[in-house]
Amino acid sequence: MAGIYFHIPFCKQACHYCDFHFSTSQKYKGEILSSMLEELELQKNYLGSETVETIYFGGGTPSVLSPSEIQRFIDRVAVQHHVSSDAEVTLEANPDDLNPQRVKELRETSINRFSIGIQSFFEEDLRWMNRAHNAQEADAAIKRVQDAGFENITADLIYGYPLLTDEKWKSNLGKIHELDIPHVSVYSMTVESKTALAHFIAKGKQPEMNDSQSADQFTYMIGQLREWGFEHYETSNFAKPGHYSRHNTNYWKGVSYLGIGPSAHSFNGETRKWNVANNAKYLSAMLENRIPAELEVLREEDRVNEYIMTSLRTMWGMDLERIDRDFGGGYRDVIEDNARVFVERGWLDRKDGHTLVLSDAGKLFSDHIASELFIDDESK
Repeated sequence: MAGIYFHIPFCKQACHYCDFHFSTSQKYKGEILSSMLEELELQKNYLGSETVETIYFGGGTPSVLSPSEIQRFIDRVAVQHHVSSDAEVTLEANPDDLNPQRVKELRETSINRFSIGIQSFFEEDLRWMNRAHNAQEADAAIKRVQDAGFENITADLIYGYPLLTDEKWKSNLGKIHELDIPHVSVYSMTVESKTALAHFIAKGKQPEMNDSQSADQFTYMIGQLREWGFEHYETSNFAKPGHYSRHNTNYWKGVSYLGIGPSAHSFNGETRKWNVANNAKYLSAMLENRIPAELEVLREEDRVNEYIMTSLRTMWGMDLERIDRDFGGGYRDVIEDNARVFVERGWLDRKDGHTLVLSDAGKLFSDHIASELFIDDESK
């Protein structure tokens, strides 16, 4: 099984915190989309003969595409790959794009899952982020999609920023519960270099983010969502049973995926590749039938570390027997030795005697723990 990811590199406006690749100009949108379809053809052998079970439109803002443009991509995948009959097909969408007519038209496409970029249900927070939608649209878009018969929905929320009091955070989570949304993706506000937010902080126009606030809101969220029946199946993702994101779950479990478009990444177990994050350079190369990508052939240590990093983020954890089976080389002994301090600290739990899983406390330090368990030349 495998997944295909389309990076649609266009947005109506730039959110102050975002460092994903996008352009607010759609002048060459048609040419970029045509080049992406050409890239899909050129990359058709990257996944071998694996069945495609997930298709994901990310970005950027994929909902700036028309339903016919979206369906054109889906149809082209079906020509070049065997697609599972129950494939999960996700569209990331901004609330302001999900007007009644657009939702009606999307119902006629193969889209069967929405990832809606809510971020907050508070007007002043959305203005602070420079989001393109308002609070009323956030609420209305979810109800509109539900009324159209879409049940597989996730909403994005952000926490840990100055305007978000604990009461407002409780209210945002409560809105997810009230609207009966079965999946939520939650992200701590981070300050990425070269973003407007980083510039504002550097100039003293905005305060720095508060790590303590972020940790407290993360901890509260874990308990509250668990009480409402959500499973914390990945560091930033919660779902009611049966509503996990299949596309992202496969990524965390090391399943192959092909990324198409500027800045898109691909992985097939043996190599990792990533396209140039520049629309003009991408388009120029594709006009020469050349994919502008860098390729890394993964060493065995790289593949072990990839598994450590992704598996520890999930509720299924890191299976030490799988490390023995798939990699050998004595890696298990090194990992167990390095993990001992985190087990003793209560940040890692043992499950079934051979699986390491982050505790709730450990989830606050997941990146640090993974990096301490990584294999390097000296630890072999």
